Amino acid sequence: MKTVGVKRSYGKQRWNGGDGLAEKRVLVVTGPTATGKTALGVELALALGGEVISADSMQIYRGFDIGTAKAMPEEMRGVPHHLLDVADPSEDWSVARWVDAAAECAEALFERGKTPVIVGGTGLYIDSLLSGRDFSAVGEPALREELGAEYDRMGGEAFREALRRVDPERAEKLHPADKKRLVRAMEVYRATGEPLSVHDARTRARPKRWPSLRIALSYAERSALYARIDARVDEMFRAGLVEEVRGLLRSGVDPGGTAMQAIGYKEVAAHLLGEYSESEAAGAVCRASRRYAKRQFTWLRRDTHLHWFLWDAAPDVPGAAEAICALWRGA
Repeated sequence: MKTVGVKRSYGKQRWNGGDGLAEKRVLVVTGPTATGKTALGVELALALGGEVISADSMQIYRGFDIGTAKAMPEEMRGVPHHLLDVADPSEDWSVARWVDAAAECAEALFERGKTPVIVGGTGLYIDSLLSGRDFSAVGEPALREELGAEYDRMGGEAFREALRRVDPERAEKLHPADKKRLVRAMEVYRATGEPLSVHDARTRARPKRWPSLRIALSYAERSALYARIDARVDEMFRAGLVEEVRGLLRSGVDPGGTAMQAIGYKEVAAHLLGEYSESEAAGAVCRASRRYAKRQFTWLRRDTHLHWFLWDAAPDVPGAAEAICALWRGA
């Protein structure tokens, strides 16, 4: 195992958002898909007297187990895991809702003298939780629906121009085809009278919620990561991913709903609906997973506080845990 990219900000402080001496501090294990986050998170929780808070936007859904690589009881090794199976597949959880639930969970762990170990690859969730971001401008569903219809009538270019008149900074960052984010930005402005870019700038300036030690995992060679992704996809299909998706569809889960858009589920659902063969579905899942890993890398590279652990071949979980515990304890 190689350890690279250990960056310390705030002078000699190793903690992002504090001096590391505060009673409330959290440990984060993140990184692209298929890099061993689950196993390392459990190892660290056992070593530090912690419990795991899942930071995966799809593992919140009940019944979505194999395709999301949700930790099974034997993998948890007795460590409590939070924010798994908390949502019905018909629900559409926002970042704000997850942050509220995760913050409440972490505070409960602090009260019991436990260390929150936040494990997952959904970078937006993790960053939003740690930043103390204000989600007061959550908007209104009826207004969102109205604006979505307005976008459809006007077209993307015209809608973005309308947004540019009230929030030029946000409009400049968004593509005309990005309906969801364009509608969200206009929704916040119509609901609050404040541009979303101004709201975000103000919340970014707020103090961090807790000091955090952030660990990111990957492989020294990108080819090794891709090989691991392909192997994981093969194992998911052997473990019954097709049967899992078939059962979800039979239970009434909407194939067009948010939960079914998760990588693995969308492709298998298309196979079951006759769009292509199982082998073609598996290939599509591999390709989608690789693209997702690239997007995760892009997100993570922005964080200068990350301590990167790069595997040579197979993950060395005990070795990494020992090194991370030393960082945690200030050795």
